[in-house]
Amino acid sequence: MRVGRQEKRVQTRNALLDAAQRLWAERGIHGASLDDIAASAGLTKGAVYSNFTGKTDLLLALLERYTTSGAELCGGLNQPDWVEYAKGLGTDESRLLAQLLVEFWLYGMRDYAAGWRVADWYQSQRDGLAERFDGEEGAEGETDGVSPTDRATLAMAMDLGLALQHLLDPERVPPEVYASGMRMVMGDRHAVA
Repeated sequence: MRVGRQEKRVQTRNALLDAAQRLWAERGIHGASLDDIAASAGLTKGAVYSNFTGKTDLLLALLERYTTSGAELCGGLNQPDWVEYAKGLGTDESRLLAQLLVEFWLYGMRDYAAGWRVADWYQSQRDGLAERFDGEEGAEGETDGVSPTDRATLAMAMDLGLALQHLLDPERVPPEVYASGMRMVMGDRHAVA
């Protein structure tokens, strides 16, 4: 019986996370209430509050889910072909993820209490990338005098900024531009072609 309850709780939590991800990507965090999320998941608002303390907690759970799902910012660094990777940005799933990441950023900019927690998530992403850069080239992982920490920051800015521009205007910001930018920041070791 206990296992059944635990499974039910996981299913409820996942249903709420799925609904929040979809609605927040489509309508924005301020455009979809917790009532909307509960209804979309076929649950009550009480189910939301039995799993999350509120919107910020739900948002952070989505960030954590993204992190633990194996998805990585900057394409996981080791893309054999950045052009092909960029072409994949046009999928509905990639578009929704980009919209959701923008929503997280905007929510953090508008809500100070949530902002530092969202900023911490972005920092953990930068730290992970910097660790992978560290020790690659030159003294202490520097490339052309740029530290691994700064390269990670630049890589995320390039990845997110170019992806958003490409999604908005794929003709004028084609996959080749995205690929050139990523190769420039990542270095030859992380890209072929």
